[in-house]
Amino acid sequence: MDQVSLPLSEPPGVVNIGVGVHGVSGLRDVFRLPGLWQLHLYGYTGHLGVGGRRHAIGPGRVSLIPPGTEATFDYRGRSEHLYAHLHVADTGKRHRVPVMQDAGTEAPLISGLLNRALAAMQGEPAQATAEMWTALWRVARLAESRRPGGAHGAVASAMAHIEANLATPLTVPEIARRSGISHSHLTRLFRAETGSTVAAYIRRRRLDHAGHLLRESTMSIQAIAGSVGISDLQAFNKACHRELGGSPRAIRSRLLPGGDATPK
Repeated sequence: MDQVSLPLSEPPGVVNIGVGVHGVSGLRDVFRLPGLWQLHLYGYTGHLGVGGRRHAIGPGRVSLIPPGTEATFDYRGRSEHLYAHLHVADTGKRHRVPVMQDAGTEAPLISGLLNRALAAMQGEPAQATAEMWTALWRVARLAESRRPGGAHGAVASAMAHIEANLATPLTVPEIARRSGISHSHLTRLFRAETGSTVAAYIRRRRLDHAGHLLRESTMSIQAIAGSVGISDLQAFNKACHRELGGSPRAIRSRLLPGGDATPK
């Protein structure tokens, strides 16, 4: 097995996340998780066997294993990795993702997302879900940016930087600099590939993230506003009305058309 087909239209259900330590009492483990996807970000050298194919494991490599698939891990001694076990809804567009790939410069971003999800798992599971959803998108974009017809590498890099820094001030010149191209070049590429400006994309991603936290978490409205980089509550209220169709309280209470009016 070289590739998997990953649906990402809905947030994943995070069942388990943590740091795995293996290779101490034995040099091989075999796992099969019915109904659960396995995501691993590796910090060691070894091999992964999936579906009759053998993949090299190395620091900074990331793997994605679909539900019910037997996976064999061969170690060379003490081996640590970040892992997550996930329910993923089988709906919407699917993305072709390699079973194993080198995250390269994206590895610290993915590691940060997984660690934030781990830290939030007990107190704020909805935040853990949001962080994990972003991590899965990062993994999928990593593959698509390298595929003919996929997003230009600079656009993929810009999207990755935006996703990892929604809570902080973001400017197009700084995003362009981190993507290795000029402000004007990024603006042209971004509009050509997404049909949107960089600024509009940032607004949409911030409000998508805020809407998820309003509906699914117990975080205060002020904390949610801060987590998406809009610390001014009046500005956050206006942005929610404009992008999500109602006030933060209405969204939280599910009082919008089609909601169930149950406070969350």
